[in-house]
Amino acid sequence: MPSPAQESPAFGESAVPQNAQASHPHSGVAQNPTGQWLVTDGTRWWFDTSSLALDFAYTGPVSASGGTADGNSETLQGPEDLSAWLATRLPSVSATDRDLQDALMLRGSITRLALAASAGSAPDAHDIDLLNLYAATPDIPPRLAGGTVQAGRTEPRAGQALSTIARDAVALFSGETLGRIRECDADDCALIYLDTSRAGNRRWCSMQRCGNRHKVRAHRARATATR
Repeated sequence: MPSPAQESPAFGESAVPQNAQASHPHSGVAQNPTGQWLVTDGTRWWFDTSSLALDFAYTGPVSASGGTADGNSETLQGPEDLSAWLATRLPSVSATDRDLQDALMLRGSITRLALAASAGSAPDAHDIDLLNLYAATPDIPPRLAGGTVQAGRTEPRAGQALSTIARDAVALFSGETLGRIRECDADDCALIYLDTSRAGNRRWCSMQRCGNRHKVRAHRARATATR
């Protein structure tokens, strides 16, 4: 299992590469850019889960052991970290200590539901209840630019951004997308992602990381076999 330490994309540079994907098309919420930078064994690389909710899960430990994760770092150390992460996806006012508490609770629920989905296990009813609770609060409404009257708040609250993430998670863990929540095929990687490929054949957390390492290993094996 890898031990990725995260580096917030909000600190000093663009968060989303040009080829980053949008949130999964069945989410029922506004499309948001997905993906974020991870650092593994000193190498910085782009991990796109193809899901806003799963990206949020990877702001902290994600482990089948349920809690503490083999070196995975906690990136939401304070409200300012939550504000920075949200600003790259769902612009909102600065988060408070209460918002951070809510974020960690919501993230824990999403993480456990994702681990269950990737393993084909039954989800915990408590996690479903918690997710539904956050999804039931007001989210960030869609807004069409070009009008003459300001409707609603100029900037949504951080709690509304969390509700938008929760609603994305509700869509993720229901319907046809549920069967596309998968774990990387690499023997030494357990990262989870949503397979949005047309053929449903995504195998790797990243082609630049585990996919490329698989190709290198396969090439070496063929070279050895022909000697």
